[in-house]
This record gives sequence, structure tokens and C-alpha cells, in this order.
Amino acid sequence: MMVAFGMRRFLLAILLLLAPPLAASALEVREVKTPKGITVWFAEDHTVPIVAMNYAFAGGAAADPAGKEGLANFLSAMLDEGAGDMTSEQFQERMEELAFSMDHSAGREWFSGSFRSLSRNLDESVKLLALAVNRPRFDAQPLERIRRQLLVSLRKKAEDPEERAWDAFRRMLYGKHPFARAVDGDLRGIGAITADDLHALHKRLFAREKLLVVVAGDIDEKHMAQMVDTVFGDLPAKSGMPDIAPPVFPKQARMKIVRRVIPQSIVLMGADSIRRDDADFIPAYVVNHILGGGGFGSRLMEEVREKRGLAYSVYSALITHEKDGVFFAYAGTRNDKALLARDIMLENIRRVAKEGVTARELEEAKDHLIGSWPLRFDSTTKIAGMLLGLRLQHLGIDYLKKRNDLMRAVSLQDAKRAARRMLHPERMQVVVYGNPPQPAAAKAAPAGEPAVAR
Repeated sequence: MMVAFGMRRFLLAILLLLAPPLAASALEVREVKTPKGITVWFAEDHTVPIVAMNYAFAGGAAADPAGKEGLANFLSAMLDEGAGDMTSEQFQERMEELAFSMDHSAGREWFSGSFRSLSRNLDESVKLLALAVNRPRFDAQPLERIRRQLLVSLRKKAEDPEERAWDAFRRMLYGKHPFARAVDGDLRGIGAITADDLHALHKRLFAREKLLVVVAGDIDEKHMAQMVDTVFGDLPAKSGMPDIAPPVFPKQARMKIVRRVIPQSIVLMGADSIRRDDADFIPAYVVNHILGGGGFGSRLMEEVREKRGLAYSVYSALITHEKDGVFFAYAGTRNDKALLARDIMLENIRRVAKEGVTARELEEAKDHLIGSWPLRFDSTTKIAGMLLGLRLQHLGIDYLKKRNDLMRAVSLQDAKRAARRMLHPERMQVVVYGNPPQPAAAKAAPAGEPAVAR
């Protein structure tokens, strides 16, 4: 019997993957208010018998109480472990029968969920989702099983150089701000969390205030509104989650070597940067694509990997939160070449900050970013994920139609101005995690070069 149930879930996954692409220009998204007052972005498409719903509640791991670090992540792992009058085993078995998927995850600022169902099983699947959202159980046996899984995962990460390097980098960048903590918490926090803690967080977090919902797929507007109200309509109106103050970033460049005897060093560097709601974000996004976000052909990949063979992976990215933005760059390289890789990365960042990019680089980047845009809409799942992403970034519903025009409009002058505002080598925080050569401490650092902090 369980084999048949598993096959149904497998078929759902195949349908999600095989959904034909829907061009962004042809995607009609409308804003709908349900009878219970919940605002939904809705993309109706009957091509494939799949319904996808993504949603997010304001509040995440940054609000975890002291001593209970990892609480939001723990909650995300418990929501399919029994609800209402159904035990964990009964709930999981019914999920298999209906062949739907339900996943939750905690971010630093948002707690998000995704739901995928075959159209024919939608109503029954929605009932189960509504139980999980409104009446989770947190019974002792599944709670301890999930706790053990989370502790095993944390212990594995404690031995992973990549995880440890990111931990060190976040601490340098964010200091004592909650963003410096890992979303999945620590051994002490996970060990201390109780069912009462989970119930209390659920009560604070799951509210209609600042709830974001998007729906895509094989469902009409009336049925969609009923579905959304069934799941979220009876939640409390007001959230109990605290507001998180923005971080205060370091004003001077620093470097820290975290010395570990491992085969290669991990180089991470970053600083505060442009916010998503800034008018220069789109030009900055294009500049980052040229600098290190575009894979092969980007400057960092060309200079660090292609010309010198110093790293297999090297890239840069922009991270945006509600109240701040961060630019960072990453490379994994041989221990004896780590400081050279760091120097080359910093030099390229400084050059782009000072000079901007070339006209040819700009046009090629815009062509790529515009041409690859439709690939983000080639399945119902991707459409729902993209729509929620747009809502999380507070972009208007018309962004889908105007995004490519915004890209086309980026001029060389725009790119140069955005590069200067996006990149701040004079306050770059650098972590080298591994066993690089000892730097020459007595050598004076040039402008913009991080001082060595041991």
C-alpha cells in the first residue's frame, strides 16, 4: 500500500517538472481579496492539473529567544508531524494517500511555506494543510525524533568547513545582531526547546497581519479564494512577532584568519551595500552579474579561476533584507594561494567600484539577464515561488511586465554610479578559513585593504 502512496507522490513530482513553460509576458497575475480579507496574487493556468500555493509569515529566526536559538527552524520541521486529532503517523499516511507536498522553512525575517497538490485531490489536501497551519500538535514522540534529527544535522555542520566559515563571516559582518546567528540554531538551543515553546511561537507567528499568499495553477478564482480562507482565514488578526532593528555594520576594513588544518581555504568578504528598494538596485544587480554573479564570463571567475587556476568556485552576490543590503564574494582555494586569491578578488572589487564596467560588458549582461528571465516561469512551482519572492521584496504586481524594460534602461552612467554605491572595499570584512601562509603583519596596507586581525 505504501508503495502505491509513494508512487502517487512521485507522479506529482513528475507533473511539476514536466509542466510546459509559460512566458512571463503571457503570465496574467491578478490581485484578489478573499471574503475574509486576505490579499492574494493569483496566476490561473489550467495547462497542468496542479495547484501551487506559497505563503510567508513575517518573523523568523532573528526573533528566536535567547537560549532557544533554532526555535523557528524547529517549528518548520514539526508542522507535518500531526495536527488536530491526527497523530504524526496518521497525518503522514494521509499525505501519502493524497499525494500532495507541504514544506515549511524558517528564514531570518520570514517563515515560509509551500503547498503542491493534484487538482483532483485539492479539497482534501487543503483540509490537511489547514489542520497543520491552525492546529499543530507537537506530540512528545515526534518532537524528540525531530530534535534528534536537528541535533545530528548541527553536529555534522559543526564539522563542515563551509558552515564554519560562514558562521565566522556572519559574526564579523553582523557582530551581536541576530543576523549573525545560524538559522538552524545551536546544540544548546535545540536541546532546550519544549512543546510549550513551539505552541507559543506558533501563536505569535501564525497571524494574518503581514501574511503574504500567492497561488498558481489549475484553479478558478472563487475556488482559490475559498482555499486560502480555509487555510488562513481563522488565524489571529495581529502578529505577536517583534520588530528586528537593522544591523549596524563595521565602518573599517578588517581581515580575520580562522586557522584550521584542512585541505583548502575558504575566502569570504563582504560589506553593507544597496537595499532592494533603492532606485539603483537594478543597475547594481547588473553590475554584480558582471563582477561575480554571472558565472563563467564574470570578472572574478575570469581573473581567479580562468587566468590563474586559483579556485574552482568563485562568485559574488547581493543579499537584501527588509532594512539592509549586503554585498559578498566567495572563493574556495588552495591554502598556499588563499591570500593571493583574496588580493585578486579585492583588486577587482576596487576596480569596479572606481571605474565601473565597460559598455560591452553591460550590454552582454543585460542581454543574458533579459534572455534568461523566461526560464523562471517554466513550471507552476517556479511561478508560485517567483510571485512570493516578488511580494517578499515589496515589488509591485506590475514588476513582471516592467522588469525587462528596467534592465534595458540601465546605462553605463547608471552602472558606474551603482557600482560606487554598491561596493565598499574600504570597509570590507574578510574571513579566510583554513591554513593560509602567515601574512606579513608589518607591511602597511594600501587604501581599502583589510588590516590583519589575529
